[in-house]
Amino acid sequence: MAAAEVVREAQSLREKLDTWNYQYYVLDQPSVPDVEYDRAMLRLREIEQAHPELASDDSPTRRVGGEVLQQFGQVSHEVPMLSLDNAFSAEDMLSFNRRLLERLGDPGGELEYACEPKLDGIAVSLLYRDGVLQRGATRGDGNSGEDITHNVRTIRSIPLRLHGDDYPHLLEVRGEIYMPREGFERMNAAARERGEKTFVNPRNAAAGSLRQLDPKVTASRPLQMYCYGVGLVQGGELPARHSQVLERLGDWGLRVNGDTAVVQGIQACAEYYEGLAARRDALPYDIDGIVFKVNELALQQELGFVSRAPRWAIARKFPAQEELTRLLGVEFQVGRTGAITPVARLDPVFVGGVTVSNATLHNADEIERLDVRVGDTVIVRRAGDVIPQVVSVLRERRPRGARRIVFPATCPVCDSPLERAEGEAVWRCMGGLVCAAQQKAAIRHFASRRAMDIDGLGDKLVEQLVDAGMVDNVAGLYQLTQAQLAALERMGEKSAANLVAALEASKQTSLPRFIYALGIREVGEATALNLARHFGSWEKLCAAREEALLEVPDVGPVVADHLVQFFDSASSMAVVRQLRAAGVRWPDLEISADAQPLAGQTWVVTGKLEALTRDEAKAALQGLGAKVAGSVSAKTTAVAAGPGAGSKLARARELDIEVIDEQALLDLLAQHGVAP
Repeated sequence: MAAAEVVREAQSLREKLDTWNYQYYVLDQPSVPDVEYDRAMLRLREIEQAHPELASDDSPTRRVGGEVLQQFGQVSHEVPMLSLDNAFSAEDMLSFNRRLLERLGDPGGELEYACEPKLDGIAVSLLYRDGVLQRGATRGDGNSGEDITHNVRTIRSIPLRLHGDDYPHLLEVRGEIYMPREGFERMNAAARERGEKTFVNPRNAAAGSLRQLDPKVTASRPLQMYCYGVGLVQGGELPARHSQVLERLGDWGLRVNGDTAVVQGIQACAEYYEGLAARRDALPYDIDGIVFKVNELALQQELGFVSRAPRWAIARKFPAQEELTRLLGVEFQVGRTGAITPVARLDPVFVGGVTVSNATLHNADEIERLDVRVGDTVIVRRAGDVIPQVVSVLRERRPRGARRIVFPATCPVCDSPLERAEGEAVWRCMGGLVCAAQQKAAIRHFASRRAMDIDGLGDKLVEQLVDAGMVDNVAGLYQLTQAQLAALERMGEKSAANLVAALEASKQTSLPRFIYALGIREVGEATALNLARHFGSWEKLCAAREEALLEVPDVGPVVADHLVQFFDSASSMAVVRQLRAAGVRWPDLEISADAQPLAGQTWVVTGKLEALTRDEAKAALQGLGAKVAGSVSAKTTAVAAGPGAGSKLARARELDIEVIDEQALLDLLAQHGVAP
């Protein structure tokens, strides 16, 4: 055992190194020369090597990285990491502000907003338990991401242990990991000197650095992090305003952007936006817009969420950046619903931080409007900094021999005829499920998590299966054998066995999931659920005509017409028969006068459930007529809370809202004959 004086020395060195790290990487105020820092780090390593029992996980020596990983594990976010809606103009911001005030019942009022630079980096989650960093994860799809704990430990602006002692027992911090411009240029210059490939932009460099299986590589990269909020909080309280939460994070040693501000009213938001936009190119990091959040947390709770984004926040993007390039050719792509999209193949050009070689031309009308031809010099814009598009043509530079773009008369994949519905700009392939492009897109949708949830059936495997002729529609998936799958490139016996098991498990589903999985045009999850609840069985649904379909909430003439076309399609209904013959099954939903006992009620499901997933609980409650919200407010009827429930549970207790555990929820569902 280490002597008492050695233990004290090790602790003293850790405290000094933590303080110096914080001063250097967070406050940007170095207090000791590098040689002093290096001397202390060397001495601490010597002590920990001589006394391994003193080498704790939060020691500064652990930042250099550990063993090389074989792969990244998956992490489920206890509180989903939602995306943000975007605004692209001052009018969009005014509309956003007006919606909030109307929802709050104060159309003439002013809201207090927190304003934050929107860094062009990688969103991550850090979980601290009793002040010690336990886990780091990427945002992923919002519900789950990759476990990058080993790599985030190497980033010196991320504390391994929080400062102070007033932090919550569990604290999940959200933020953006990025690469400063100076560090990016320095890293690329070194790569060029070594004759190695360079990164295209700081965001790609940050993403590539975080996904290194060897943490030592990540440790060598100049990564930084700014925190912008929290997720799960247990065993402690936070201030009442978002800006105060950020201040508290700073007190605990986390890095918070100094360009954040709190303003009163939407006009002040516009002034903040214009001011930072003017300084954008001078900032030490890349930003692609500004995030505006309602500052008062109680108002955030009241405003709640819509779809996968909060109502109380929005990202105003900077104007799209444009560049000139040459149109080399046009290809026509086929989507899941048969929509034909012309895609411009361009002479690669750097636009808005990325190299663009493809851009959308939208549809035949847009090609005619632009009068664009192969060989033209065109202006390319990254619309919303996301989707590159051709926006105009420099006709004065049109070369001799520039070729007109001819829209195909038949599908470029299956040669089926194309049709254009009255009032639509889109031409569609009429090949349906016989079209390979539609087959692939339909299979990807069918297998997705919110549809049939077939684990292991990724995009590349779908491509292989269709291209090899092994599957030509979704029903064909259930005819695949382990031997067939194992023979595919990069599959192997274990992966094949896992996929066969996943296919078998997916056969037991629910009527709403099945309807959604079929990929009928305009029929999303909510519409599928309403259809299932209204008709109760597949047989009654597909026998329904337009008049009956229009009685269903959320179904209008367009959706009703798409449904009737699907039910009248011999090929589509043949696929449904094949699926049922393969064993795909679901229970009918009982329809009765009291089938909606929770109608008019608003429920919230939070925490970890054991007997069913939160999505299953949500669907079951909706099946009884309840609205299921993402946040607790004074309008919430009840909260179903499992282990790990955090801020939502605390909010429910604060508002004296009924809280039930999972068993009580199951009893309630069983009482009304609902089996999730």
